[in-house]
Parts: sequence; structure tokens; C-alpha cells
Amino acid sequence: MEKRFFTIGMAGHIDHGKTSLTKALTNVDTDRLKEEKERQISIELGFAPLYEDNEIQISVIDVPGHERFIRQMIAGVAGIDLVVLVVAADEGVMPQTREHLDILGFLGIKNGIVAISKMDRVEEEFIELVKDDIMEELQGTVFENAPFMLVDSLSKKGIDELKEMIISTLKEQEMRDARGAFRLPIDQVFTVKGQGTVVRGTVYEGAVEEGQALMIMPKGIEVRARQLQVHHKPAQKAYAGQRAAINLSGVTKEDLERGDVLVSSEHFIVSKTLDVAIRVVEDLDHMVKQRMPIKLHIGTAEVMGRIVFFDRNELKEESGEILCQLRLEEEVLTKRGDRFILRRPSPQETIGGGWVIDPRGNKYRFGNETIEELEKKKAGKPKERIAAALYEAKSLGFNELIKRTALDSETLAGELEDESFLLYNGKEYTLLQLVDSIEEDMYDRLQDYHQQYPMKQGLNKAELLQSMNKSFPRALLDFVVENAIGKGDFKRNGQFVSHAGFAPHVPKNWQKRAENLADELKKDGLQVKYLADYFSVAGIPDALAGDLERFLEETGQVVPLDGQYYYHGEIFDKAVQTLKENTGSEFEVGAAKDALGLSRKYMIPFLERLDAKGLTKRVDNKRVWQK
Repeated sequence: MEKRFFTIGMAGHIDHGKTSLTKALTNVDTDRLKEEKERQISIELGFAPLYEDNEIQISVIDVPGHERFIRQMIAGVAGIDLVVLVVAADEGVMPQTREHLDILGFLGIKNGIVAISKMDRVEEEFIELVKDDIMEELQGTVFENAPFMLVDSLSKKGIDELKEMIISTLKEQEMRDARGAFRLPIDQVFTVKGQGTVVRGTVYEGAVEEGQALMIMPKGIEVRARQLQVHHKPAQKAYAGQRAAINLSGVTKEDLERGDVLVSSEHFIVSKTLDVAIRVVEDLDHMVKQRMPIKLHIGTAEVMGRIVFFDRNELKEESGEILCQLRLEEEVLTKRGDRFILRRPSPQETIGGGWVIDPRGNKYRFGNETIEELEKKKAGKPKERIAAALYEAKSLGFNELIKRTALDSETLAGELEDESFLLYNGKEYTLLQLVDSIEEDMYDRLQDYHQQYPMKQGLNKAELLQSMNKSFPRALLDFVVENAIGKGDFKRNGQFVSHAGFAPHVPKNWQKRAENLADELKKDGLQVKYLADYFSVAGIPDALAGDLERFLEETGQVVPLDGQYYYHGEIFDKAVQTLKENTGSEFEVGAAKDALGLSRKYMIPFLERLDAKGLTKRVDNKRVWQK
């Protein structure tokens, strides 16, 4: 069985014992900052390993509870698979707990366990009463059906039972997608003496390995993963669901910040305009108005922007989803389905949260027509959802499409029979429109190359693919080239690709000089000068000489003896024929000199060229004709 990786979060009100409970479960004190020790509150996210066997690995995030540290709290829970909601038996559900519950709901956290902490502070006969009060407060939240555990971190009562429940719950749960492109929202950046820049975060999806080339988005900084650690232990690879620290080369600590995202592919979308579906909290203190400033928390990023409605100008109470748009001051990396939280910058409060319908939002008119379009986007008919997934990823396998579209295999298989989708390599799907678009782009690149280098056979295939592989998967690019060759739109000459109708040629304004050069070379027969002298006499500049030399050689108009002397193609062929007629099946250098009347400075390079062409083979001091 493939090993699975999960991260759980401890959430709840300040002083309800989250950090103590984490320590009791893991034997790790996650309060690591001096201020945290002094004030006995969690300011930054704390991490610890909880459990590992051959089947599963579980990490814990201790999320700050104080309302001033809500940003860190959101950054923490955004990447977790299960939440332990810690409620102190002697205080019950507090205002901060309710805000955490709202945030957990908006972020789509479905799995939870309620841990009633500090149970030794409450008389035994009151425990059930406390439990009933908490259950009543949790009605209508993601925790209304969550199991309850009674624990005390100091006496260790219930700790083993809680740990067993966490493990058994996660063993029944699917892990995050480890097969897609790697994505890690960064929540910590620091330096290690002698090592350089290190980033830490929870792997949202995909996997990363030591030495892998990566990209910091949305900044677009290319980096490399020098070393990986999972819970302070070196690792060759880190998977979706794991907490990972990655030592990066190619970047300094000052270049990075919490909210940046480390990815393995440029296929993720960077955008400032998001079409979204949101829900608002039940007890908003202030009206949400059209184009009001908002603070968006997505992944570990915190970005200012404005909310734009298309069917209202203000909002106070609403139980259902509202379709609207977020226009941000800075770019964020996101994709359809990503969850987020919206907060009011001043006075500070959580407004609501939701999910991204389309990270490539456009400008729309106010009115029902726009809402209807957003509804279609939100619902996403099967074909549209497949097309959207392929448009984003460019190329996906069948199983990956099931995950990205949330379609069952039978429905997906039926939709993929549509002619707008194309199966290539026997396992990957893409859009026919995308293939046509890539081929058109390649055609234009080849056209530019042919105009710039008309004497070359074409563009090296590897260079053509390299110029586009930041935008498209290499396998897809390779398919498009081979498909175009198969259709007769492109042609191949060795490793070079060109338009089907293209033939290398001397530019029109240099044709006469090139002809004069060839004539002079032919006129000199076997007693030629340096080729550079012919270029000079013909008035051909150095910038053109290299391409012209290669063109004349590839078209057989000249034959190199060495790097300096060249024979005209016809002269070379006649010399070969003369030598054959005046020698037997084998010959020595002296016989060749007699037959052609050449001095040693021409004779030796000439014979070596015969060997290189496979016309002769040197055996001791003789040459044997091969053809």
C-alpha cells in the first residue's frame, strides 16, 4: 500500500490548551519564540510530528488562537486534513472559537474532533452538562456531528484515546493529490548558517524531490531544491499532506515572504481578478458594500483588494452563496476550487469565505446576465469542466481528470469521446484547439527562424521544444511536432524541423556574390586558397560567412578538406573519379599524388576527407576503396 501523509490542526480560543495538548500528544513544545514563552500564547504556527507507521504519517499544526494572530491561524488551517477543536471544559465555546469555526467551514474542512480540555478542572457530574452546552453551540457548523473526546494535558487523561481516534480517522481518509503538479504555499522563510535560504510549508498537492527545479510564484523566481527536511529529518522527497522545509538555491531570504508559493510548473494561474462564490458569517457587525476594501486570505497569502457585486450594492445577511468578483492589488497564484477567507481590514472582522470559480475573471456588466454567466461557470457542465481542467493543465491523464472535474469515470469516458478532446501517447488527454494553437505558434516560430536564417535546414527540434516548455508539457509539444510532420505541415531533416515547403537558400541580395565565390573556387580547381580569402574577395561579411559556408557544404556545392581548404563540389567529385580510374582496389599516398598531381598540403586532407565520407578506409599505409 502506498504511504499516505496528513497534517492536522489544533484550533480554538486562546488559553484553551491547544499548545499543551499538542505537547501531550507529541512530546514537542511548539511555542518556540521568546515572546510566546513570556506571554504564554502562540504567535507563530507551531509544528510537530504526531505519528508514523508503514501506512501513514501525521503532522500537527498548533494554530494561534488570539484574534490578533488570525492571519497565522488562516495560514495554518488552509493546508490541513483534520481539525481538533480544543474547547476548555471550564469555559466552553468562546467568541474566538466561533470565529475559528466559521473559518474552518469556509475553508472546506470536513473532518473534525472536539477535544474538551482541562477536564480535571470541572467536577465529574458537570462534564455531561458542559458537553451538552458545547454540542448546542456547534449546531450548524462543520463540527455538529464530530466525535467528542475528554482530555487533560497535565494528567494525560484521554491523550492516548484521542491519538488513536486521530490515527483511525485519517486511515479512513483519502490523502491529498500527490500526482499533480507540486504546490507549497510558503508560511515561513528563514536562513540557516552555511546553508542559505529555507522555506517551510504544507505541501498542498504533488510531490517534490531533492535537486528539482522549482519556481517561486507569483514572483517568477527560478530556484532549485537543494535539500529537503520533514520534521527536521533529511528526506529525498516530500509529498502532499506533509510539512516540509526546503533549502533553496538561487534566492535570498529577502526575496521571499509568507504568501509566496513554491511550484514545479508554470501551469498554475497567477491572477488579480477572481470570479468567486462566497458565503458570509451569520452575525456580521457591519454592512458589506459594493467595491468595499477587503483582505483576502488564500493559501498563506494575504492580499488587499475590493469586492465587486453584480446583483446588489450592499450585503448584511445572506444564507446562500453569492456570486461576485474579487479585484486584487497584487497577483495571487490560484486555481478553480481553491478556498479562501475574506476579512474586513478596518474594523477588523471575518466577513466570510468561499471558493474560486475562475481565476481568470473578466470585467462584466452589472445585472442578471452576468450572474447567469457566473452560475454556468460555477455549475460547469461536464464538457466545460473537462475543457477548463485541460485548458489549465494543458494535458492530463484519465485519473487526474476524474479528480479535477469531480466526474465519475463513466461520465468522463463518455464526454472524452467528443471531438474537441484528443488522446495522445495512449494515456494523456488534451484539447484539439490547444494542439492547433501550439502548432500555429510553432509555425510562426519556424517562420521567424527561416526568415532570420534562410540558409539553415531549420530549427533544431530540441530548441523548438525548449522555447515553449515553460508553457506546455514537453510530451505534448513533442506530440504536436510529430503530428504536424505526419500531416505534412512540417518536415524533418535529421534533428532539424522546418515548414514543409521550405528549402534552404541564399538570401536574394547575396545570391550573386555567392555565385561568384563558387565560380572562383571552381576555377581554381585543386589548387585552392583558404576559403576565407574567397569570402573576402566576394565581399561577403563575417556575419554571413558561417551560415553560407554551412549552406554550401550541406547542399554539396563545396566539400571541406580541413577547416581552411575547400573544393568545389564538382571538382571534388572529378578528383575522386580520376583517382579511382588511376588506382586499383587499394593505393598508397604516392600513387594518389601521381594521379592527381597534388602537393602534400592538399593531398593528406583530401585523403582524410575520403576516409571521413566512407569512400576509402585506411589500412596501415594504404587506402582501400569502399564504394
